[in-house]
Amino acid sequence: MELYSGHINKLIEQFAKLPGVGSKSAQRLALHVINMPPEHVERFAQIMVEARRNIHYCNVCYTLSDREICPICANPGRNHGVIMVVENIRDLAAYEKTGKFEGVYHVLHGAISPMLGIGPNDIRLKELIKRLEGDVEEVIIATNSSLEGETTAMYISKLIKPTGVRVTRIASGVPVGGDLECIDEMTLLRALEGRIEL
Repeated sequence: MELYSGHINKLIEQFAKLPGVGSKSAQRLALHVINMPPEHVERFAQIMVEARRNIHYCNVCYTLSDREICPICANPGRNHGVIMVVENIRDLAAYEKTGKFEGVYHVLHGAISPMLGIGPNDIRLKELIKRLEGDVEEVIIATNSSLEGETTAMYISKLIKPTGVRVTRIASGVPVGGDLECIDEMTLLRALEGRIEL
């Protein structure tokens, strides 16, 4: 027996298609929207449509922006000679939250994964190489510590090194509060390699 009528079910189905939203959360969101004042629902829907219509990729770093060039790339106070390469926009947001990185970014929109049929031409590598024609001193590779992330990092490094631009890789290792006996060998090795002098 169906609990809700057609329109409610359709709304729940749409919310359930969002990443990280299960059936209970979808139901809760749908019921919340139904209980909102009609003018708020219309404004919410209008904002979603306008966002989808007006947001595109930055012409420089390929993050999302409603302008040709995103605020980070347009900021003259940033160090445009240092580019941090990340796999996706969420990674860029994570680094920006630290408030410590003063360079600019390049979003690949993926990582090389032969198993999934994703090759170098399927991510934004050509655009990265084109950016190196400018005044770039260093490229920091900040891909994930997964097999795909490591493969992508090695590929980028081999591409860039002949240009004379300095290539570095972010250190990764033991998380704060982590027990060494519970950490995998790759993480321990990266922690050892990324050690700093005290």
